[in-house]
Amino acid sequence: MGRRVVITGMGTVNPLGLSVAETWAQVQAGVSGVGPISLCDTSDLQVHVGCEVKGFDPERYMDAREARRRDRFEQFASAAAQEALAQSGLEFSPARAGRVAVIVSSAVGGIRTIQDAILVMHEQGPRRVNPFAIPMWMSNGASGLIAIDIGAKGPCFSVASACAAGADGIGQASLLIKAGVVDAALAGGSESTITRIGLATFDRMGALSRRNDSPQSIPAPFDANRDGLVMGEGAAVVVLEALEHARARGAHILAELAGYAATADAFHVTAPAEDGAGGAAAIAAALEQAGLTPQEVDYVNAHGTGTALNDLAETRALKAALGEHAYRVAISSTKSMTGHMMGATGALEAIFCVLAIRDGIIPPTLHLRTPDPACDLDYVPDRARRLPVRAAISNAFGFGGHNAVLAFRAFSD
Repeated sequence: MGRRVVITGMGTVNPLGLSVAETWAQVQAGVSGVGPISLCDTSDLQVHVGCEVKGFDPERYMDAREARRRDRFEQFASAAAQEALAQSGLEFSPARAGRVAVIVSSAVGGIRTIQDAILVMHEQGPRRVNPFAIPMWMSNGASGLIAIDIGAKGPCFSVASACAAGADGIGQASLLIKAGVVDAALAGGSESTITRIGLATFDRMGALSRRNDSPQSIPAPFDANRDGLVMGEGAAVVVLEALEHARARGAHILAELAGYAATADAFHVTAPAEDGAGGAAAIAAALEQAGLTPQEVDYVNAHGTGTALNDLAETRALKAALGEHAYRVAISSTKSMTGHMMGATGALEAIFCVLAIRDGIIPPTLHLRTPDPACDLDYVPDRARRLPVRAAISNAFGFGGHNAVLAFRAFSD
């Protein structure tokens, strides 16, 4: 079984807010983060809307010189980590620094830096390329910089599992704690892909919604008329600790991370397995590790991208893993509000599970107007719902056939 793992701190910047409290208030109110894209020129693209982080000033979290040397995804990660660490109150001496891990993942790293470096090299030559470009674009950059900022000397890396990366980062950190390798970890994900290359490539795949004239209706997870995801950005970080470590320092425990599982579809590099078998296996394994039965799950934060294939496959996965209880459990896609933050979304959705347990509030799924007969579960349309939550699971599925599931429960001795 290993040691029990608890959450003692949470932090985020995302399209709904620059803190956990601000974000959760927006979620409960059913606010959408979709709006016109301002971060890049979209005039020759077919997609003009996204879920941008608004009002973010990196100099609130670091000095101007350091901000210039960090990609936007690294700036986001630092901001989220600072909030999470402040809430947890975690402190450690240099002698204990090796017992603290940092695993903040990213699906692609600093894509903005990569894009800009290529353009500069093409237009101005190789000697004009930013000398900090490599540490700004490498996907492990956020983890490395956070470790430097706080002096953590334990395992430090980024998980590259596409849109499951943030959830896998949290899951892998929990395994290190369970195994006794470390006592605490900062874990999560960060992403900033709203760039010309990011938008163009996802649109060429047919993954993005093109309803530019009706941003109030997208994305529409599980709706019969869903037409694709809306690209988002942001970061989410949690502080995980071994239960005995958190108790010893008198930390306030927010919830327990009771189970984690990861599987592969081994089916297609971008499309999910049509029967949802890989996702179902991950859900079942996470529940088994947590010691939970399907009937004990009160809330599912779905991957719910708003794409035709994903939502159908996930619905089938939930039915296969939860049986008849799938029709009774409350399910929502918070991507209907935040957009798809790629490798960061799974980490933010883990935070939403903890908050649902804490407050007994189920986030809504926005824009669910026309039920899809094939997606016939309770997706909590339009409005948040008050409901006691003892246990919750968060699904994160990614290109490459990655499936990561985290299972949380209310903490009790």
